[in-house]
Amino acid sequence: MKGLNVKEVEYLAFRLAKELLSFNEPIPDFSTRFPNILESCLAAPFQSFSGKSLYSGFIEKAAILFYLMIKNYPFQNGNKRIAMTALLVFLHKNKKWLKADTQ
Repeated sequence: MKGLNVKEVEYLAFRLAKELLSFNEPIPDFSTRFPNILESCLAAPFQSFSGKSLYSGFIEKAAILFYLMIKNYPFQNGNKRIAMTALLVFLHKNKKWLKADTQ
């Protein structure tokens, strides 16, 4: 299973900021993020204890990644936007996708 790294999230944040600069509330520069919180969010889904994964399935890993990126607030602004985009990239990297009924 493929995870995300800091460089990938930095690229996502940069792309989102570039797209949203015309709005009143753009995503701040990536260098203004809070130290080590993002790294913790990205590592948590792959943690184990006594040789057992804390989040055993793909859905559990995706869910905790998304939750922690919103809850732990690694950025000054844009946490939900970056978390949503990171979740979609995580799904794509692992050849998964969301299916939704159009009704």
